[in-house]
Amino acid sequence: MEKEKIVRVSNPILTGFHADPSICMANGEYFIANSTFEWYPGVEISRSKDLVHWTSVPSPLSEKRLLDMNGEKFSCGIWAPCLSYSDGLFWLIYTNVRNWNVGPHKDCPNYLTTAPSIEGPWSDPVFLNASGFDVSMFHDDDGRHWYINMEWDYRETGYRQFSGIVMREYDPKTKTLGAERHKIFKGTDIGGVEGPHLYKRNGWYYIAAAEGGTDYLHALTVGRSRSVTGPYEVHPNNPLISGWGHDDHISIHKAGHGSWCPSIDGKRTYLVYLCGRPLPGTTDCVLGRETALAEIEWKDDWPYVKEPDGTLDNVPPDYVDVPVSADNDGVQSAPGWGKNHYTFEKGIPVDFKTLRTPAEGRYSTTERKGWLRMYGGQSPWSFYEQSIFCRRQTDFKFVAETKIDFEPDYFQQYAGMVYRYDEETQYLLSVGYSETRGKILQVNTIMPPQTGLASWQQGMEIELKKGPVWMRLEVDGKIGWFSWSQDGKVFHKIRPICEPAKLSDEYCGMGFTGAFVGMFCVDTEFYKKAADFEYFDYHGMDRE
Repeated sequence: MEKEKIVRVSNPILTGFHADPSICMANGEYFIANSTFEWYPGVEISRSKDLVHWTSVPSPLSEKRLLDMNGEKFSCGIWAPCLSYSDGLFWLIYTNVRNWNVGPHKDCPNYLTTAPSIEGPWSDPVFLNASGFDVSMFHDDDGRHWYINMEWDYRETGYRQFSGIVMREYDPKTKTLGAERHKIFKGTDIGGVEGPHLYKRNGWYYIAAAEGGTDYLHALTVGRSRSVTGPYEVHPNNPLISGWGHDDHISIHKAGHGSWCPSIDGKRTYLVYLCGRPLPGTTDCVLGRETALAEIEWKDDWPYVKEPDGTLDNVPPDYVDVPVSADNDGVQSAPGWGKNHYTFEKGIPVDFKTLRTPAEGRYSTTERKGWLRMYGGQSPWSFYEQSIFCRRQTDFKFVAETKIDFEPDYFQQYAGMVYRYDEETQYLLSVGYSETRGKILQVNTIMPPQTGLASWQQGMEIELKKGPVWMRLEVDGKIGWFSWSQDGKVFHKIRPICEPAKLSDEYCGMGFTGAFVGMFCVDTEFYKKAADFEYFDYHGMDRE
C-alpha cells in the first residue's frame, strides 16, 4: 500500500470570485466548475488530483457558437453551471441569463454541451428550457439521465418566486426533454430554493439545494428519497452547512450553494460550497463569493459536515485534513495565487478574462513582439464591445503592475489600469489627452448612482512626457492606491485613494461578482487607437 500523510487544506480553496461550485470526479481527477456571469470566456474550470494543488483549465465557452452575452447587463450571463461525467463524456449544463432584475421575469435559457476531454472540443449547444436557472444533470445507475432546474414563478413575490425544483428526463439520442414534468422538491421554511444537485448512494436518492439567498442567510439544504421523483424527506439536522447563526465566531461566511463527489479512492465524500469573507469590521466581501471545501461523514445514510475537531455539525470549517501520497509537497496552491508575471508571447494568459463576447479584432499579441496590443473599444459604461482584460482579485493584500506605451491625440482616447466590480463601480488609472496639457495621467472614478446615473469623477491631471508609463496598484485590506512612473524606478502616488470595500456585492446592492484588476483601452471616436502593454504582474500576499 502506498504510504500516506495528512495535509491541512485551508479554506477557501479557490479564492476570489469563484461562485456556485459544481464538483465532479472523473478519470482520477477532481474538477470544479464555477459561475462567471458577464466575464468571458464562460465557466471557470479548475482541476486537481489531490484537493491540495489546483490549476486552471481553459474555459470551455470560448466561442460565440457556445456563448454570446453581448448587451447583457452586469451579473447576467453564466449562472451556476453543472459539470458531470457519464458515458465517457463531460456534460456541462449552463444558463445564459439575459435578464434577472428588470421586471418580474427572469429570462434564463439553459443549454447542454459535451466533450470527450475537459479540454474539449465541446459540442454545439443544445437548448433545453428556460423555466428557471441553476440547472444540473443527474446520471442514474440504470442509464437514465435526469435534468433539473429551479422553477421561477413570476406571478409571486419574494421567496415564493422560487417555487420548487423541477425535473424532466433527458434523452441523449434525440437531445430532448421528456414530456412529463416532476416537481420533486419545494424546499424548506428557509426559503428561496435553488442550485439543485441530485446524487445516489446505498439505494437513496439525495437532493442538495441552496436556500436563504446568496448572502449571510445562505444555506445548503439536503433531502432524501427512495424514488428519484420524490417525495424527499428533509435532513434531520438541516441545513447541511450554513454560516447563519455563527457569524460572531467564524471566518467563512455565506456558506451554501454546493455539491459533493466521492474521493478518488472511494473512501470519502467531499463537499465544495460557496462562501464569502468580509473585510475585517465590515460585511463587504471584496473578493466576491469563493469556493471552500469540507469533508462529509455519513451517519444513518445522512451526510454531515465533519468539523476539524471530528464532530459533526453544519459550521463551515476553516480547514480540512486531506490524506495524500507521502511524496506530496503539501503546499497548497490555486490559480492566481502568489507572484504572477504575465507576458503575452503565447497569447492571453488563462487567468485573464474579457467581457461578454470574444475579444477577436480588439487585440493582438503578434503585431508588436512581446507586447499585448489593445485597440480602443467602447466606454467603460458599455455592455457591448469593451476592450479590456482583467484577472480576479484573489487576495486582500496585493500589488499589481503593468507597463503601457500609449500616445493619445484626442480626449476620447484613454487607456491604462482598471480596478473594477462592474460598469457602475470602478477605478481607472488612465493615460489620456488634454487640449491644453497634452498627454496626461489621472484617476477616473465611476461609482453607483444614489439617483439616476452612476457618477463619473475625474481626478487631478498630471502632465506626462512622451514614452511608456509604469502603473501600479497596491491594495491592503480596506485601502488601495495607484502610483506611476516614467522610468520604472521611482513611483509617485496619485489621488484619490481607492476603497476596495466598494467593489463588493454588498456595496453595490445586488450583484454576484467580485473585484477584478487589469488593462483597458478606450477610443470612442473610431474604436481603433492602440495601446501596448508589455507585461502584467500580480503579487498576492495573503498566503505567503
